[in-house]
Amino acid sequence: MNILCELFLTFAQIGLFTFGGGYAMISIIENICVEKKKWISHDDMMNVTVIAESTPGPISINCATFVGFRQAGICGALAATLGVVIPSFVIIFAISMFLDNFLKISIIANAFQGIKIAVGILILNAAYNMLKKMQRGILANIFVICSFSAMFFTNIFSWRFSSISLMFIAAIISLSVFAIIDMTKSKGGVGK
Repeated sequence: MNILCELFLTFAQIGLFTFGGGYAMISIIENICVEKKKWISHDDMMNVTVIAESTPGPISINCATFVGFRQAGICGALAATLGVVIPSFVIIFAISMFLDNFLKISIIANAFQGIKIAVGILILNAAYNMLKKMQRGILANIFVICSFSAMFFTNIFSWRFSSISLMFIAAIISLSVFAIIDMTKSKGGVGK
């Protein structure tokens, strides 16, 4: 029961004090769950981020569910998921009930301009930490450079490109490259 309360309170704290959605939460989840509490490893965090990105639902909820399940099974997954969802729900519900023109209030609008910058920094921090921990190699570096270039030019030139199409193209390229590598290794192993 103690771990369930800890999971709920930890993810409630993450959900309450993190603005900007799941990508901004990644570095905070990693800081708390990997470095401070040691609930999961760095490799687990990278894997859950990739899996959470490719499955339906917000990335922060998927991460919370994974960590909770890893610590206390289904009850832990439920506690962590509720912890990360409830603060945002309560805040948005309260805003919608009491303030019709919330963002028209100048102090709130100015605060959100500052929050946008902080969110960008949190997302860059998460990306930097993942790049640092990524396995090094020519192939990995080529994937990073190509992905970054594709995103950069798509945004600069405002090209309309479906993210689903991009995921399929990336999957086909990755599967092809790794199939070629496996065939090369197996041919090298057969001749020995």
